[in-house]
Amino acid sequence: MKKQVFFAKVTEDEKADGIRKKIARLFDAAGFADCIAPKDLVAIKIHFGEKGGDGHINPQLAKAVSEKIKALNARPFFTDTNTLYAGQRSNSHDHLMVAAQHGYSIEKLGAPVIIADGLKGRNQVDVKIEGGKHFKSVRIASDFLVADAMAALTHVTGHLAAGYGGAIKNVGMGCAARAGKLAQHSDILPQIVKSKCTGCGICVKWCPEHAVAVIEKKAQVNQSLCISCGECNAVCNSGAVKYTWGNKSTMLSERIAEHAFGALKDKKGKCAFMNFIIKFTHDCDCMGIKQERAIPDVGILASKDIVAIDRASIDLVNKAAGRDIFKEMTPHLDYMAQVAHGEALGLGSQSYDLVET
Repeated sequence: MKKQVFFAKVTEDEKADGIRKKIARLFDAAGFADCIAPKDLVAIKIHFGEKGGDGHINPQLAKAVSEKIKALNARPFFTDTNTLYAGQRSNSHDHLMVAAQHGYSIEKLGAPVIIADGLKGRNQVDVKIEGGKHFKSVRIASDFLVADAMAALTHVTGHLAAGYGGAIKNVGMGCAARAGKLAQHSDILPQIVKSKCTGCGICVKWCPEHAVAVIEKKAQVNQSLCISCGECNAVCNSGAVKYTWGNKSTMLSERIAEHAFGALKDKKGKCAFMNFIIKFTHDCDCMGIKQERAIPDVGILASKDIVAIDRASIDLVNKAAGRDIFKEMTPHLDYMAQVAHGEALGLGSQSYDLVET
């Protein structure tokens, strides 16, 4: 049975007020009110953006969703988890400071901002899952599990390790506690291409486990300490960090999908998903740098099915690009692995009807 995915076009020069009205219309068309009961605590899962970046969803657009939730007499809160890498979002104090700088604060949104896995990413629950290839249980941030409902707002991007960053990644990696993120990335270790390394030391600064050192003007990775978070790759300006992903990328994507399955397991009928194909970029918003659009703005999608909305987003991005842009950006990765494994787990269906509103 095909799942419905609702879609509203957005152009680069469109005013925020017009986009907010489209978001409200999509919320109604997708039947999100059916997912939310009065007094529900509703987790609005979002990426607040890394310091130095600007690709994250505009907070005034996100506010349009929280206002619709409040109109149902429910209680929304904006939330994410702390990062595995040592950026500006690795603990709740710094994370909340960056969120506020980017416009995500109770004063500007009229809703609280909560980091779901606690001060240092240790507040977690082991969730048993069935049908996983890699896990029998996954570690999910506790506040996502105690929330009554979830609305996941996702900025669709490319991704250096998975090839595609959409709703499944937003939920699977973003709802995982630090231990869950580590489990997803395990077995994937970086190597330094010495001919490209300038010895600048930026990878040393950003490594959360002090696994990188500059020796004789070249970076070296102590792989016994490395936790495979990928931060060295993200911050290297000279392209000296190399990951031989191969089918390990597929493994990462499948692990992400299994964590998404665990995060959503007890919220059947209580989840809403919106994907924003606005300022689509080569890499995700964790990069902490300003990135140029890779394609013109496409629009916003809404669905109750996390697999269908991701498949529809992929199709729309490739259609707008006029080619398989995901394959072009990361030819060595299977960017469909998250979607395929999500469907196999029972998260949703790749078969969809796109309904333009």
